[in-house]
Amino acid sequence: MNRLFCVIPCYNEQEVLPETSERLRQKMESLIVKGKISEDSRVVFVNDGSRDSTWEIIQKLHEENPLFQGINLSKNMGHQNALLAGLMTAKDMCDVAISMDADLQDDINAIDEMIDKFIDGADIVYGVRSKRATDTFFKRVTAENFYKLMDYLGAKTVYNHADYRLMSRRALMDLSQFGEVNLFLRGIVPMIGYKSEVVYYERAERFAGESKYPLGKMLSFAVQGITSLSTKPIKMITSLGFFIFFVSIVVLIYSLVRHYTGHTIPGWTTTVLSVWAIGGLIMISLGVIGEYIGKIYLETKNRPRFIIENYLADAKDKGIFDKHTHR
Repeated sequence: MNRLFCVIPCYNEQEVLPETSERLRQKMESLIVKGKISEDSRVVFVNDGSRDSTWEIIQKLHEENPLFQGINLSKNMGHQNALLAGLMTAKDMCDVAISMDADLQDDINAIDEMIDKFIDGADIVYGVRSKRATDTFFKRVTAENFYKLMDYLGAKTVYNHADYRLMSRRALMDLSQFGEVNLFLRGIVPMIGYKSEVVYYERAERFAGESKYPLGKMLSFAVQGITSLSTKPIKMITSLGFFIFFVSIVVLIYSLVRHYTGHTIPGWTTTVLSVWAIGGLIMISLGVIGEYIGKIYLETKNRPRFIIENYLADAKDKGIFDKHTHR
């Protein structure tokens, strides 16, 4: 029987955790009754430095029911690092892990089909949205174009897939070999290359609390994904540089012809526009290059991606965790 760990990053989720934990309890018990997962399967909540009572709620859930485990990070490390912390903790104890968000906008009923595809031989199963009816027009357009842009830039992702996915223990072990600090799991997981399947579902409205990804964070996340997985923007700058150089040669020849034919006309407007255009391109190019240099700087420091302060689990799992972390 396969042991399932559901890994759920949490940041200021006190409003949703009571309902989320109850829904997950029912789902896990249903899967156990159907014989799809073992009785010692677990739900792991990862507290990512929440400022509200999220951790206290997780502690209470663990005390009341061994189904629930808790990981408390030493500080806020960001969603991707918190998710990785949960997956890397689970990999030594589970046969399969499923990651999802705490608000359960992702349909948990899709877990049944994910488990079926895993049993049939898939190491990775992606939860993919069948439609975006619950999104605003702006979010729908920007999100869909983001996936297309990522693909164009050479960063291969699964279209309309976020972080709702199943991974076998084998896939988790190989994920642990990716040591980069700048994480974008949506692009890293497909690099593993094992057999994968897709499960389609409809995303629901958030039933409580507020979204943790406003426009600013979404844009930052997009930049993180592009620069973490693709060097094509730098190549585009090189191509742009050659194009501007070619244009400058054409303008030089044109200016010399005008000069020697006696048709030279002072062009203050053209000069100013050229200076501003070239200056703007230079600043954008420096910004893109600086983004990559900054990431290289962070990677060379080899800092830990997360630090686990507390792990709430039964004695058996705690012993496995301590053994693998040398505590």
